[in-house]
Amino acid sequence: MPHDELLTIAKTIALQAGELARKRRTEGIEVAATKSSPVDVVTAADHETEALIRSLLADARPDDGFFGEESGAEKGTSGLTWIVDPIDGTVNYLYGIPHYAVSIAVVEGEPDPLTWNALAGAVVNPATKELFTATLGGGAHLGGADIRVGDAVELSQALVATGFSYDAATRGEQGALIAGLLSRVRDIRRMGTASLDLCAVASGRCNAYFERSLSPWDHAAGVLIAREAGAMVKGRGDEAPSRNLLVAGHPTVVAELESAIRLLGL
Repeated sequence: MPHDELLTIAKTIALQAGELARKRRTEGIEVAATKSSPVDVVTAADHETEALIRSLLADARPDDGFFGEESGAEKGTSGLTWIVDPIDGTVNYLYGIPHYAVSIAVVEGEPDPLTWNALAGAVVNPATKELFTATLGGGAHLGGADIRVGDAVELSQALVATGFSYDAATRGEQGALIAGLLSRVRDIRRMGTASLDLCAVASGRCNAYFERSLSPWDHAAGVLIAREAGAMVKGRGDEAPSRNLLVAGHPTVVAELESAIRLLGL
């Protein structure tokens, strides 16, 4: 299937799922469970939104695989897999902060970010109605407008986004690194939604973004969108982005940022 047709499916379902998540947010949200730690929460809306996405994808693409944050993986026979985060930024969502997203990507190959080839992706913020999209080789867009990564700047003039692990010990290490990095950059932003952080890089709203401990569904669509907007997205050294590290931004900024965080012990 052409990439544009896959993107149409991703966009349509992301918007439907986003509307469900937004509606449930207005009705009031409570923690349904915790996962990796007491602060890693999941709501009933996470489960309901993923169930809707999974059902719609099964109807549209019954032979494809599925890999979602809340319901796990299911292999398909087509060679394509849909990577889904039903509500990225669940803590923001829980607190009513209008910065959360539905993220849907379709990839070729095994559902492993170290080896897959992303073909199309959509990230929607239901609170603001902003829809970021990309197809492989087709560029990145916000709504109907093309977007591009910001121009190269010195690291000292770079606005850098990041995020923190749910594990308390890892957060402590990350906090210490940020304390060392603050004097080397324009400023730091911690907005709480990885997919939207990558879209912020893609649209020039920040100069770079880095984070550890990301799961595949956190970045599958966002990485494609950032790359199609001209960003470099990489892991540590020559590695692909993974739980170990993801760094994104203009290639010049990424090189300086990676050097700085390596010196600071990351």
